[in-house]
Amino acid sequence: MIKKNDEIKAFLGKGSEFSGKLVMDGAVRIDGEFTGEILGSGILTVGEGARVEGTVSLDTVIVYGSLKGTLKVKDRVELGATGRMEGNLKTAKLVVQEGASFNGEIKMGQDDSPIPEDDGKN
Repeated sequence: MIKKNDEIKAFLGKGSEFSGKLVMDGAVRIDGEFTGEILGSGILTVGEGARVEGTVSLDTVIVYGSLKGTLKVKDRVELGATGRMEGNLKTAKLVVQEGASFNGEIKMGQDDSPIPEDDGKN
């Protein structure tokens, strides 16, 4: 959950599309479409109806929309009831609400071993 001192520093609204690399520090919310790489520290929230595809390396990820790709999340991934995730995930903690969907591989723990890249065959 986003705390009071984690105010949103960037926002990609519904109907917006962006491709590229996002380096972040703090809280970012995506309600549109993003394709590319997201890395840094902080909290990424993928809003309901949003689509994110690519590589994500952050502290915390909260998903209410659709996220597809390779994720390395240091602290926690929360998959909300409307959330859909596909790909490879490495995280310390995973919270999945009833109604959520996940297709892929999950590796949980604190070690720094790499996770396999999604080859698109899954």
